Parts: sequence; C-alpha cells; structure tokens
Amino acid sequence: MPTPPENRELSPFTGWTRAHWEDAADRLLLAVRPYASPRHGLVDLPGPRPSWSGARSDGLEGHARTFLLAALRVAGSRGADPHGHLARYAEGLAAGTEAPGGEEPESWPLLTDVRQAVVESASVALALRLTRPWLWDTLDDRTRQQVVDWLLPALEPSPVDNNWWLFGLTVAGFLQDAGIETDRAAGTTDRASATVHRSLDRIDPWYVGDGWYSDGDNRAFDHYNAWALHLYPVLHAHLSGDQDLLARYGPRLRAHLDDYVHLFDANGAPVPYGRSLTYRFAAAAAPWLGALTGHTPLTPGATRRLASGTLRYFLDRGACDERGLLTLGWHGPYAPIVQSYSGPASPYWASKGFLGLLLPADHPAWTDPEEPLPAEHTDTVRPVAPAALLIQTTAADGLVRLHNHGSNHVASDPAGEDDSGYARFAYSTRTGPTAPTDHADNHFALVVDGRVTRRGPATPVGTGPGWAASLHTPLPGVRVLSATLAHGRAEVRAHLVLGAPDGTPVRQTGWATTPDGPTAQLHAVHGYPRAAGTVELATGATLQSATPQGGPHTRTAALHGTTGGPESLFVALASLTAEPDPAPVSTLATVRVTGRTIHVTWKNGTTARLALDSLERAARTVT
Repeated sequence: MPTPPENRELSPFTGWTRAHWEDAADRLLLAVRPYASPRHGLVDLPGPRPSWSGARSDGLEGHARTFLLAALRVAGSRGADPHGHLARYAEGLAAGTEAPGGEEPESWPLLTDVRQAVVESASVALALRLTRPWLWDTLDDRTRQQVVDWLLPALEPSPVDNNWWLFGLTVAGFLQDAGIETDRAAGTTDRASATVHRSLDRIDPWYVGDGWYSDGDNRAFDHYNAWALHLYPVLHAHLSGDQDLLARYGPRLRAHLDDYVHLFDANGAPVPYGRSLTYRFAAAAAPWLGALTGHTPLTPGATRRLASGTLRYFLDRGACDERGLLTLGWHGPYAPIVQSYSGPASPYWASKGFLGLLLPADHPAWTDPEEPLPAEHTDTVRPVAPAALLIQTTAADGLVRLHNHGSNHVASDPAGEDDSGYARFAYSTRTGPTAPTDHADNHFALVVDGRVTRRGPATPVGTGPGWAASLHTPLPGVRVLSATLAHGRAEVRAHLVLGAPDGTPVRQTGWATTPDGPTAQLHAVHGYPRAAGTVELATGATLQSATPQGGPHTRTAALHGTTGGPESLFVALASLTAEPDPAPVSTLATVRVTGRTIHVTWKNGTTARLALDSLERAARTVT
C-alpha cells in the first residue's frame, strides 16, 4: 500500500490529511488479520504474556477493539469498505456468540463470568451502532439474537466502581438505537433506559467542575477524563440525538478541552501520566468528539493539528512493531508501564483516536489549514483548580510539564507502593514514562533507615495564578506541605516539613532525563546545606526510558538536607528545557524566604508571593 503524499500547504505542522488517517486505519486492521481465528471470532495477538483475564478474554479483546477501528473506518466512509473489514467482523460476531462461555474454539467468555468481557462489550456495541446499516441490519435473526443475549448482562450494575459504568451505557445505547426491547415489565422502565440513567447518575458525583471528572471516589485524574468519562456520555447523546443530554454533557467536554489542549507537546506527545498509557493516541478522541458535536473551544485547524500530531508522534516512534502490530508500551514495547489487566490486544483501544473519521470529508476539521497548539505560540502556566494540577508550557521548545498536587490512584494502597502515574510531583512530554516503583523522578522524601518515604495520597490545599499546593503524610505524625510556582521554564519547589524528628534527612529529586534528551537543572535555594546549588545523583536514579528497545538510562539530580526543629522549609529551583545551551536555572528567578513566605522575582521582573501560613491553615481544615 503506497503511503499518501504529505500536504504541507493544508497541514503545515504534520503534513497529514484525512487520507493518512484512512491509510493508518487500514494498515492497522490488515496487520491483525493473520492472527484472527478461522471464523474471525477471536484475534489472538502475540505478546509477552496474557492479561489477568486469560487468553480467551484477550482474544475477545482483539476482536472487539479492532472491530471498533473497522467500524470508525467504514462508518466514516459512509459504508465504503474496499478491504472488506466488516464482513470479517460479522462472521466473528456469529462465531463468538454461537455458544458463549463454552468450549468451542472461538466462543467468547460470558459477561457474567469474566469482568473484562464487560469492557469489550462496549466496543462491540459501539461498533455495531456505528455500522448498523451495513452490518447489523444485514445479519440473520439468529445471529442478532445471539449477540443481544451476549450483550444483555452489560445492563446490570457495573462490577467496577469507576468509568466502567459507562460500558453498560454504551451497550444500552446500541440496544435502544436498534429498537431492541429489553424486558419492559408493565409500568416499569425499559432496562436499557434504566441503565443509561443509572450510569450517568453514578458518574455525576465524580464531576468536580471545569470539565474534570475523578475516575471514581479517590481523585484519580488522568486520560480517562478524555477517552472515557467524556467520550461515552457525549457520544451517546450525539448518536441518539438526545439534545437534553448533549446540553448537559457537551459543555463539560468543552470545558475539559480548554485545559486538555495545553497538555500536548509541539511534537504531538500527550503528557504521560495516570494509567493505561499503552492506549497512546486514544488521547485524540476527545478533541475529535468536540468537533463532531460542536462542543469545543478549538478551531477546526487546531483540532486536526492536535490529533494528527498525536497519531504521528506514536507511529513515527515505533508504536507498531515490524509486523505492524501495536505493542504494549509507550513508544515501543515498555513493560514497566503496562498494567496487569492489559493483554496483547489492549493497545488497540487507541482505536478511539480515529473518531475523527466520523466527520465528513468536507468538514472544516479536515479542510481548514492546521493551526498551532498553545505550546507552540505562548508560554503558559495554567492552574487546573478542581484537579489541583498546574500545566506549564514553553513556546521556545514546545515542551509541556504537568505539576501534580491533587491526583491519586483509585486503587492506592496506604501501606504499599505509590502508583507512579499519580504520585509524582511532575510529569512532562519529553521525559518518561519511567519505571513505576522508582522514587528518583520528581520526588520529595524523608529518608528513614536508608529508605525514601512514599508520597501517598496528596490532599490539594489550593491553586492560584502560577501555583498549586498540596499536603501529604509520608510518616505517621509527619506532614509535608508542598507548593510549586512556575514561570517560563522555571519552577520553584517548596516543601514545609512539619512534625519530623530533628535531624531527619530529606531528599528532593529533579527530572529524570536521558543523555540525548532535554536539559534538567536543580538548584538549592533554602534549607539545603549546599546553598550554591550543587547537586548529586539520586540513589537509585538509573531509570529506563521508554524507547522502543528499552533505551538509554536516565540520570536524576538530587538535593539533600536535614530537618531542624518541629518545622523545616526546603526550597529549590528546577527547570526542564529542550532549548540549546540553556542558562542556569539560578538566573531565571531570585527567591527570598521570610519565615513561611516565599517571594519570587522572575527574570522578566514580574513577582510572585506565596504565604505557606495560610496554606497550612487551609490544610488543617481539609485534613
């Protein structure tokens, strides 16, 4: 298959057009064909290990997630299917649901037996909904009934209390769209309608405002906001023509995209934070959805620039192996970031990123010239108050940093290890993702018996122009009030340690970088004995970067100090930049500490002041 030529007049940043998206979809779909079972019910992809749900579930996952990609490809072409994608998936539907839960070679697991099957039911249902005129309506009655019988258990309450509630909603939406009656008793609501309402009622308490959801009850803020918590409700409302629902959830999507667009590097990379990073360019789903529904602050040209940049970022950096298969990892294979629930086909949830194909070819998102991303044309320090995040971008290098003062993993174990996707103080588009259990990347810790403390859940205590702050408890009776102030590429990192025994060692680490990556700097300002800013390598700071072959190792600078008295304040300047020959970070700001107040004069003469007293009082009220 010849690759479409680039069009730098229409797409000056990426060169890509709709033809490139169609070509990428076809290549991904054709690459998985050799791994389909004889009747196409399962797609058993090669991989280093099965998921915790087992090989049969993984085969279903391979079918369901690539079926979603095929559906977006064909529906976007208004039924045109020159490669015959849908016929294969139609045959697979019949094979998989013929005797589900049984011993037949291609039988799908029952949703009541395998929880992961509930997840995959949503992709199957959405694919059927998108292609109904060309697939579902052509199936024989027996196959249709088999598929419905397999899907119906998804209408029950979710077995997992997070974004999983939306899988049932997605199945219900298809059943409603197809006019399938789901056990309406006299005087009661149809089960599908009841599932839609129950699912939306469950996620609504997790909406914290300004476009942000927590993925469950524990302040887990990550990419699931974009590719699940906004995607399913808004897409369901759009497909069903429910203007009331769209009026309710569409503005939330618009508000989220207002922040979300700032999380993409000029090179197309999204910030790698949270979990399920192996879904990669699924990150493009929400911007496309905004264009599809009209609920977006982005121009059409900016939408395509963001989406095409993200798809190209991963495809150009080895996301597919020599067989054309998406691998478990970030750029290429990278086991440390892969969750135990992920199997060889899990990366194909990246299919969601192809949502833009539903836009007609003459839509402005395809025909308008690309426009630059925020990271390309202005320096930004943007607080995200509901999530207690701070986004920092620099136009000189297009780099994005995310400072975390409020995101925690829903499954965090108070007695166990931190989840690195949520517990680190900072993430960026040019560093990581680094190994989850290593504490050398952007961490502040007490050192007890030679071991560094974990951060644990972070309680937000405030955000404001250019800053964010949080509280955590690394040890019983010890609290650490942390704050980040940012301007340009400079970061002021402050930690007020309360209640630690006198003489307790502390350690502040900076950005973990590779020799050929961006330049990381760390400079002591207050509380560290090496006031001149000399740094040492952090113990255990040799981390593996996420390159296709495992790659070079990273090095991380560290500052060391000790507590003195019932409270101790530690302040440092940090920087991460891809600018050539950057000036020392110490030249970017003058920092003065008076008591618990931090005064900053940035290089351009603007000033900032942060009173930790008021934040500490706020922290006492929230804890």
